[in-house]
Amino acid sequence: MLVKLNASLLCSSLIGSALLLSGCQLPNPYTGESENAKATNGAIIGGLSGAAIGVLSSSKSDRGKGALIGAASGAALGGGIGYYMDVQEAELRKQLKSTGVSVTRNGDNIVLNMPNEVTFAVDQTVLSSRAKSVLNSVVLVAKEYDDTRLNVIGYTDSSGSDSYNLRLSQVRASEVAQYMTSQKVSGSRVSSTGMGESSPIASNSTEQGRSQNRRVEIVLTPMGK
Repeated sequence: MLVKLNASLLCSSLIGSALLLSGCQLPNPYTGESENAKATNGAIIGGLSGAAIGVLSSSKSDRGKGALIGAASGAALGGGIGYYMDVQEAELRKQLKSTGVSVTRNGDNIVLNMPNEVTFAVDQTVLSSRAKSVLNSVVLVAKEYDDTRLNVIGYTDSSGSDSYNLRLSQVRASEVAQYMTSQKVSGSRVSSTGMGESSPIASNSTEQGRSQNRRVEIVLTPMGK
C-alpha cells in the first residue's frame, strides 16, 4: 500500500510540475536551444507525465527504466515526433562514438553511415566482427525506441558492372538487416534495399572516393512516415 501511495504521489507531483512549466520559456530538453514553442512545452509536459506513468506501470525494481522510457514516449506525444527522434539521435551518438559510423540528422530521419571498412571486406558479403559490434549498439537503441523503422540501404563504388554492383549492394544490405532481426528487432520494422553504384557521395575516380562510396546506410524513420 505504501509503495502504491508513494508512486501515486510521485505521479501527481510530476504532472503538477509539468503544468507549472507550461507557461515558461524553456530550452528544448534534447538540443539545449531556448524555445517558447508549444511543442517544447508539450514535450516537457508529456515527458514528465510519461515518466510518472512509466513509474506506475513498472515493477518496483524497474521503475527507473520505466520512467526513462515513459518520458521519451510522453515527450513524443506531447511535443511531436521530432522530440522522440531527438532522444534517439542523442543515444545513437553516444553509443556509436569512435566507431567510425557517422550519425546525421535529416528532418525527422536519422542516417547512420557505415563505411565498408566497418562492415565488409572488398567484394565480400560476410559481416565483420567489428560490424556486429556496431550493429549491437544500434540494436540496443532500436529496442528501446520501438516506434521507429530501420531502412537499410547498400551502396557500392563504380568498379565492376552495374548488375554486379546492384546485386552486391542488395546482399550486403540484406545481411545487415538480417543481423538486426536475429538480435530480436522486429522484422516488421526492418527493410533492406540495394542501390548499387547510384548516389555516390564522393568521386569514383580516386581510391579514397571509391572507399567512401562503398557503404551501408541505416535510415531511421518515425513509424507512419
